[in-house]
Amino acid sequence: MADITPQMVKELREMTGAGMGDCKKALVEAEGDPKKAIEILRKKGAASASARAGRVANEGLIYTKTSSDLKKSIIIEINCETDFVSRNEEFIKYFTLLRDAYFDNNVNTVEDLLKLKVGNDTLESLHNEILAKFGEKIQIRRMGKLTVDNGWIDEYMHTGNKLAVLAVFEGASNPTPLAKSLAHDITMQIAAMNPKFVDRSEVNSATLENEKKLYAQQAIDEGKKPEIAEKIAQGKLEKYFSEFCLLEQSFVKDSNKVVGDVLKEISKEMGTDLKIKVFYRYFLGESEDNI
Repeated sequence: MADITPQMVKELREMTGAGMGDCKKALVEAEGDPKKAIEILRKKGAASASARAGRVANEGLIYTKTSSDLKKSIIIEINCETDFVSRNEEFIKYFTLLRDAYFDNNVNTVEDLLKLKVGNDTLESLHNEILAKFGEKIQIRRMGKLTVDNGWIDEYMHTGNKLAVLAVFEGASNPTPLAKSLAHDITMQIAAMNPKFVDRSEVNSATLENEKKLYAQQAIDEGKKPEIAEKIAQGKLEKYFSEFCLLEQSFVKDSNKVVGDVLKEISKEMGTDLKIKVFYRYFLGESEDNI
């Protein structure tokens, strides 16, 4: 058996960031070979990930990245268990590598992303190193990619990287400063007011029917006649649209307008009709029901 010195353990810890006890065990198993010990620590991270699968990971970070011509953007969320880990420099460095690799490569799943190589390592290998170091459940929760040919993408990142929005404005490229500023106001509106749809045409007909039946039944339960309940239900449905459809929401910066009015101002500034094609809003750790 190789003689494992405190200096060897210290050097392996400096290379990997793993705990002293884990480093010593890895060196003993590797018979003093630091390269083998690093690989053992990586495998330990991958193996222990399954044991942490049932734990809750609601901390973490959200990153975005947009091309200089505003034609391509990505958004990605990674979760961990504690704020301590999310603020760690090595965790942030790893997540930055993930973000850049996702932006630069044509991959659409977490599995394919982790297969990508960064230098001499795969992202999966680096991921296992992070798992081994921190001993927490760490997962890439979701990611999205947007592109536009005739238009531009606006992004908003809230302080602390806990909330981010991407929005595609389609119909004209090279926005003027005013158009870009107004578009950013809409992107911030999405962050603040959390709409579910761009407009009412996106709302599923079954969802609408269920909402209407619910509102009507509530009115009947309160003693209203069916014909009156129907009118009340229709009125509440309009309120539903104004709450969850972006273009019908009251504009946060000017309550005398709805967001659709601001979009018309952007169209006028650009000299052509624009539309909001799609938006992504990621809020850290939100429940699956809100995604």
